[in-house]
Order: sequence, then structure tokens, then C-alpha cells
Amino acid sequence: MNLKKKFLNNCKIKKLEINTNQLITIKAINEFYQTNFNHNFFSNLFSKKDSTPGFYLQGDVGVGKTMILNFFYENFNQTKHRLHFNEFMINFHDFIFQNKNSKKGNIIDKFVVRLKRKYKLIYLDEFQVTNIVDAMILGSLFNKIFDENIKVIFSSNVKINELYKDGLQREQFIPFIKIMKKKCFEHTLAIKKDYRKSQNKNYDRFLHPLNETTNFKINKLFRKLTKNKIKQKNILSIKGRKFTIKNYYDGVVRFNFSELCNNDLGAEDYIKIANVCKYIFIENVPNFDDNNSNQQQRFITLIDIIYEKKVNLTISSVSNINKLTTAKSLSEPFKRTISRLYELTSS
Repeated sequence: MNLKKKFLNNCKIKKLEINTNQLITIKAINEFYQTNFNHNFFSNLFSKKDSTPGFYLQGDVGVGKTMILNFFYENFNQTKHRLHFNEFMINFHDFIFQNKNSKKGNIIDKFVVRLKRKYKLIYLDEFQVTNIVDAMILGSLFNKIFDENIKVIFSSNVKINELYKDGLQREQFIPFIKIMKKKCFEHTLAIKKDYRKSQNKNYDRFLHPLNETTNFKINKLFRKLTKNKIKQKNILSIKGRKFTIKNYYDGVVRFNFSELCNNDLGAEDYIKIANVCKYIFIENVPNFDDNNSNQQQRFITLIDIIYEKKVNLTISSVSNINKLTTAKSLSEPFKRTISRLYELTSS
């Protein structure tokens, strides 16, 4: 696989800026490919014990991590699976729920064996650890994944050593970090530029402040998109819970921020919502601080999923997109949210 040549050609066709550090990253992931997939049977057999089956790409927001790994993934011609890390963990917890009465073997072993039967490569985008449930299970899960020599590529804004930083019972998470450090080739894409912000676009679907003019613009666009569509209620069922979308017009939906982020919703709920929506309006997004950090964490997760699912978005907010404040504990992940909002709300 001459990934560099293909990447340069792709940049030329799409008129993308060629960055030296991105080319260094392309070289690194090409070496990962050569090491893990360009072996014969005997070299695979003897190299398994000391191999690095993981490639962990870390970097700031908007520098092209996902673009590069997507490019590698598209050019990888063996069995593969790409999904957001949130979806991967939801799939794992669903598997546990579906097999809760099974007594045959370890549930993690079963889950990983199923993965190995299906895929040579797994691509986990936006790898992050935000809750203690996932933190406590990841060590055992990925230890088994790597023992089975399943190849995994990760994108993340966070270095391996800083995963789950300041999280509850983090000392129990350290074994997972050691596994990742041992089994992954960690590479940093060091670019200061945020390409999502730097493009000359109009962010005319991020409307502020909250006043009559903003409300008029929201109403005008909403009427345009829902013309000749019938208003319905769409009731989603999520593991026995019900979530009602009140303003549903054949995939065009309108929410108040409080409906989505003040209630006890999570990634699974937002994925279900995004799967039935083509265009989402979110109104009355507030500034964030330490007093509403729970709502901010939900908003971060929500925007990640809207971005991943490529759903169109219009927002009305109390502040301009570059003036939204944040809780101290969420300042780093919120940079990713702001970066994605630039892209999601640009014309």
C-alpha cells in the first residue's frame, strides 16, 4: 500500500492543503499497515507476542485526524468496521444485556471472538473515556482484543496517559493505560491550525443572541424546510424507555435545548434521535459553567453524534459561537464541540 502517493493524489483532486505533519502521519500509519498486514503466515506467527496491533492517533481538534484515518480505512481492502467509540461501547453493553443469562464462558471473550470472526480491522473514532462504567471494563476488554491480535486504529484528542484524567477511581484505570501504551503505536498529529475554523464560510445557521430577530430567522427557515410536510409525533423506544419527538416533520425536527440536555439522556438516546432525523433545530443553547456542567457534557455528546451521523443543524444561542463559555472540567472536550459547530452550522 503506497498510502502517501494515494494521499497526495487525493489532496490534489479535492484541492486540499498538503501539510508536512499530515504526511508524516500518513507514513506512520503506512508503517503500521506494513508491520501488521504485509506478513506471511510464519512471520505473523512469531511476531504476534511483541506486535503493536493498535495505532493511536492523537491531536488537537480540526487538524485532520479523522480525515487521515478515514482515508486509510477506505484504502484498506480487508474486512473492517468503523464506528464512533460511543457506538462501540453501546454495542458491547447491548451484547452483555442480550447474553445476561448465558453461562458459557466469559462474556468479554464471547464478544471479542465475535469481533475476530467478522473483522481484521476496527476503527474507533473519537476515543475518550468519560464515565466510570466504561473505565472499569476497558482494561479487560482491550486486553482480550489485543490478545486475539485484532488490529485497532483510534483517533483521539487526548494522549493515552491523559485518558480519564481526574476521573473517579482512576487508579483502577491505570492497567488499561499500560495495556494501550504497550500494544499501540501512539502518534501525535501536531498542527496548530483548526481547518474547520479556517475555511472562509458563513456560519449563518448558528444564530445569536436570543431575541426577536433570531426567532424570526429560525421560524422562517423552519417553515421553508417543513413546507407541505405534516407535523407528527415520533415516539422512540430505547431499551424500554420512551422519548417523544413532538415537532417531527418527515425528518425535520425542532427541539429546545432543555428537551435534549436537561433530562437524563445519553449517547444511545442521541444516536436513536439522529437516526430518524435529517435536519435538527436546537434552540436556546446557554453559556456553560460549573453549575450546568452535566447539561454541557450531554451537549458535547449530542454534537459528536450529530456530526458523526452527518445531520444538518441550526442553532440559536445566547452567545456567538466563539464566545460560548464552558465549565472548567470540560474546557478541553468542548474545543472539539466548538470546532464541529463551525462546520455543522456553516453554509
